[in-house]
Amino acid sequence: MFDVVIVGGGPTGLFLACELRLAGVSALVLERRAEPDPADKAHGLTGQVVRLLDHRGLFERCGGNGAPEPAPGFFYAGLPLPLHVLGKENPMYLLPVNQRDLERTLGERAAELGVEIRRGWDVLSFSQTGDRVDVVARGSDGTGTTFTARYLVGCDGGNSLVRKQSGIGFPGTTDDMVDRSALIGPSDHFRFLPGGRVHIDGLGEIPAMFHRTDKGVFNLLPHDPQRPLVNTAEREEHPAGDSPGPGAPMTLAEMEDSIERVIGVRLPLAPPPEGAPTLLRRLCHRNSRQADRYRDGRVFIAGDAAHVSHGPTLNAALQDAANLAWKLAAAVQGWASEDLLESYETERRASGERVLMHTRAASALLAPGADVTALRGLFAELLGRAENVRVVAATMAGADVRYDMGDEHPAAPTGWFVPPLDLTTGDGRTRRLAELLRDARPLLVDLTGGSDLAATAEPWNDRVRRVVATAAQAPAPALLIRPDGYVAWAGADPDGLKAALTRWFSPS
Repeated sequence: MFDVVIVGGGPTGLFLACELRLAGVSALVLERRAEPDPADKAHGLTGQVVRLLDHRGLFERCGGNGAPEPAPGFFYAGLPLPLHVLGKENPMYLLPVNQRDLERTLGERAAELGVEIRRGWDVLSFSQTGDRVDVVARGSDGTGTTFTARYLVGCDGGNSLVRKQSGIGFPGTTDDMVDRSALIGPSDHFRFLPGGRVHIDGLGEIPAMFHRTDKGVFNLLPHDPQRPLVNTAEREEHPAGDSPGPGAPMTLAEMEDSIERVIGVRLPLAPPPEGAPTLLRRLCHRNSRQADRYRDGRVFIAGDAAHVSHGPTLNAALQDAANLAWKLAAAVQGWASEDLLESYETERRASGERVLMHTRAASALLAPGADVTALRGLFAELLGRAENVRVVAATMAGADVRYDMGDEHPAAPTGWFVPPLDLTTGDGRTRRLAELLRDARPLLVDLTGGSDLAATAEPWNDRVRRVVATAAQAPAPALLIRPDGYVAWAGADPDGLKAALTRWFSPS
């Protein structure tokens, strides 16, 4: 019997498996694909999740350099977002890693931790009793097997079999936008310019990342100058002109037609150097949906199985995994309360709702039409004020939801993701807080220099690690940090610490 069976071996499932193994429980990942997905998908992570990966030592393994630094600027719905005005309050960290590279890195880490990953296994059904879940799957050779686990987690995407067979609803909306993408080759018909701009023959100089017209949105991104990525988004009840229907293969000619409709000039496209486009994708209609619950008994869902939108869903998905993993591990080890398991849905559902809200708002600001053009002008003026930039940046970063940790003071860091800190420990070494969170254990950072908190925390020493340190700038005399990076308690009061330890890590 496994502790947890995970359906889906994409980034969410693999990161969840890594977190479970760090917490000391066994995990089996069942993935229907025989090989990792080579498709060109998401091109980076933004916001709070970047620091979460840094907590696990994965930031540099994914191409980061040193400690994460917030970006001085970004875009929201194609409008410049001047993040530099936020100073130290800027939450928009960037990690420009392609999704396939992220998946490869997480797969390597999972293997190092001893996660069992079975590729080519198609989950057919499952059933649960009061103490276990039986998962029926079929291997690539046609052999059927039943796997038994204490818990099952569906990380199997927007069309999740786990969600559907659990009877979990997936309400939401579908719009009539059509997104097209292609990886192309260099061309004499366009050239990239400094400052994130591109010159296109017959049109002139435009922003490369976002160019909106009354017909749609166009961008041409030089992630790899030999294989630029071109995208369009336009509203169509059906693909316009002579474009094929939704089920037909995408072609470069269809991409050229779409570009012409959006920007008003014909842009001839060439295949990349390998001779054939490695990405030709058409997505008809955008879904914005969220599961009406994240749990059915011993079955949970996470990532796209729980929420989908045309936005930073991967950022939210990895944070789902971090939130759920330590709570499931506590249940397997016998000390989790029912309230602890229920808090997964309570906390992550609120975050999912915010993701849907801001991606829908961004889509509305990118829609065609003169009315939207006027709205964008007003919104651009609003982004000239730091307080408005702060709200938008926090929402995009996933840093706008405060978890309920009890009777916290409004100015205290409880309920928020822990801020970055430099700590000097008893051996005289100065280390970043992220380096002390590699093992995904609860951490009590004691900056008081006294013994009261040590005596209070002693009965939880098997679950909570305590580090005595000093810090030049600390938000509180002591911090109790959950494995997912959120501050469960802050202060110097032993009674408050005891209450937080009891609530989150069970009575001693």
